[in-house]
Amino acid sequence: MAAKAGDSPDSLMTLATVFCLRNLRKTMCYQGSRNKLCLRSDIFLPSEICDKLVNTYMELVHTDSNFEPEENFFLLFSDPRSTRLSRVQLREDFVRDKDLEAIRKQDLIELHLTYCNSLTSRSLKALTCFRETLVSLCLFGCGHIFDKKGGAPLACNEDSEDDDEETPVSRQALETDFNFHGFNRLRLLNIGGLPDEVDVETLLRPLKSLTSLDLSNVQLLGTAFLIQWKDRLASLVLYNVDLSEELVSTVVEIYNLRHLDISRDSRRASKFKMTRKILTSIVQRLVNLVSLDISGHVMLDNCTVPHFEEAMGRPSIEPCKSSIYPFQELKRPLQFLGLYDTTLCNVTHIPAYKVTGSKNEDQVLNAIEAYTEFRPELAHRAINQLFDIARIQHCNHLLRALQLVIAALKCHKYDKSIQVTGSAALYYLTNTEYRSDQSVRLRRDVIQVVLNGMEQYQEVTVQRNCCLTLCNFSIPDELEFQYSRVNQLLLKILEPARQDESIQRIAVHLCNALVCQVDNQHKEAVGKMGFVKTMLNLIQKKLQDRMCDQVMEFSWSALWNITDETPDNCQMFLNCRGMSLFLECLQEFPDKQELHRNMLGLLGNVAEVKALRPQLLTPQFITVFSNLLDSKADGIEVSYNACGVLSHIMFDGPEVWSMDEPQRETVMNKMWDAIQSWDVSSRRNINYRSFEPILRLLPQSISPVSQHWATWALFNLVSVYPSKYCPLLIKEGGISLLEKVLELESSQPETKDMASKVMEQCENFKEDPMDTNQGQEVNYGQRG
Repeated sequence: MAAKAGDSPDSLMTLATVFCLRNLRKTMCYQGSRNKLCLRSDIFLPSEICDKLVNTYMELVHTDSNFEPEENFFLLFSDPRSTRLSRVQLREDFVRDKDLEAIRKQDLIELHLTYCNSLTSRSLKALTCFRETLVSLCLFGCGHIFDKKGGAPLACNEDSEDDDEETPVSRQALETDFNFHGFNRLRLLNIGGLPDEVDVETLLRPLKSLTSLDLSNVQLLGTAFLIQWKDRLASLVLYNVDLSEELVSTVVEIYNLRHLDISRDSRRASKFKMTRKILTSIVQRLVNLVSLDISGHVMLDNCTVPHFEEAMGRPSIEPCKSSIYPFQELKRPLQFLGLYDTTLCNVTHIPAYKVTGSKNEDQVLNAIEAYTEFRPELAHRAINQLFDIARIQHCNHLLRALQLVIAALKCHKYDKSIQVTGSAALYYLTNTEYRSDQSVRLRRDVIQVVLNGMEQYQEVTVQRNCCLTLCNFSIPDELEFQYSRVNQLLLKILEPARQDESIQRIAVHLCNALVCQVDNQHKEAVGKMGFVKTMLNLIQKKLQDRMCDQVMEFSWSALWNITDETPDNCQMFLNCRGMSLFLECLQEFPDKQELHRNMLGLLGNVAEVKALRPQLLTPQFITVFSNLLDSKADGIEVSYNACGVLSHIMFDGPEVWSMDEPQRETVMNKMWDAIQSWDVSSRRNINYRSFEPILRLLPQSISPVSQHWATWALFNLVSVYPSKYCPLLIKEGGISLLEKVLELESSQPETKDMASKVMEQCENFKEDPMDTNQGQEVNYGQRG
């Protein structure tokens, strides 16, 4: 069988790394004095393993809510004699000055710090410790790394003390003495988002051998300093840098450039306009270019070939056929061309293998891929366009689309706009149309990022999108691996008394589905989270509003499911005024058939618990149950469930019947009349996982009517749904119990007759197990 999209397994290295990080004290560490985490003395780890540990640790911190960060994790890598680091990627505010100081003795080759806004000038001092070995450095979005803090700066040859108390970042003073003096091996540098107050020219002057420089969102006071790298620089990124003719003239002097990015966010004001002349100059002067990004620019004059003059035939990447005049000068097609948020992406012939734009799915996916890490504002717009493609048209590159959206949601967990558009896109990319092409692992990745979004944002749109996306999965099966977490998040959504109506409806539906057809251990765990109380609070609110809607019905259905064979949850229901709400709902909504069925199904579960039955044995409740025997609501379901409740109560014998009215005989007679009125071929809106609660009513003479109800229930189910219920009855020893019914003198003739028919039905099924009955059950509620 062919593998489905995204079904590649994790490597053994990845699995082992994650296991070690989740079990540090059982693998490579021990608990030292003052609960300090220490590396075992017999451990030596090479850089390949240490790099993987640190980088995976950061990923788990940001994407797995069940992962517990270690306070002094980076101190494990403080001694290069036992642990070697060479390539480290850290991101977000989680990273602090003391983390960099902890690893200052390492000979780092690559250090990528992205959006690390908690870092201050103390980290600049730590950076100097890597100056002799560092080849690649990224400080993108580290907006406070030049901010000074109180106290003496830490020199790289001093031992750092644990500094858990970090003072708030202040912009009162900037570190002006730092530059890259001594960073002689540094070749790749990204200082995107550098504060405007920092003099870029002075900062970079000592770097003589740069081959790649990213100055995104940096204010340049002059341009001449770029010339110092004209012989070496191969990559220059000037995204959102204020362009001028002077700057462009300088850039085209850097003749060895292979990648040039002069793109901008089109929503940001700019005086510079891209002209045909400028674009031609770039192409003609920078003959080694393989990658160019001019996204977001407005073209001042017409750079495109008129439509009637365009080359005939299918779209071509040959420069000579280019629909964009300046690119006809290219010697070969570009590997990458950024045209996002420009009109140029709409032309027919574009001389590039990979193009970003909004014309088609390929261009949109390329844009998401190219801009996710450092330009979330553009990735957000591209994901929104992918959302429209998946919603209105058809996504032809499903695996790539899902992987890109998942990556964006992981990368920008704290960016609300990405979370809104990404979760909306996932809803359409995981629906029935695409489901058959998706692997288990890929769908699990979707669930993980959806739950991350639900945890991070209480905002209505994100919550609604995430809940709707979860509805695309088989519940509870596909959510089993995150069962506790998803229940906790849904219950948190339902806590507010006045939640958004649509979210409330979806969340209650999901809660109901999650407790249907799971084992009792799961139900008990969810009950302890406050599930029963939350559902009853929703019911109370709906009663106050005098509204019986889907939320009301789903809440009772969820209670029906979660109390199935779980006495603790049944007890919670009674303790939280459940019976009072039951009576109020009956009185307020006398004609709501589905509501009545759900409520009576729940009370059937309560009645199965012997210790709780005395709380049901009151004149008020018995009268209500007795009256409901006459109900024709939802076929036989309400009457059937009311009779089931009474059957368990009657099973306790006449000695517990302490009330004068209604009399026990009167109620039993009504039960007989009700059972005889039911059509034994009735289709059922119920789903039994076990017959145990019914079977216990068979071999007894205390209450013949209870015995008859149980026998009728079995006959109905094995007759209408033989392929499901005949094997279940045989498996659970029902045949021998039915034989005892035949042996008991107290059994009524009609009960014995029905018991014989049940046994005959099962015998026939064993001889010919082909089920010719096409009737299907509806899983509204679950019993047994």
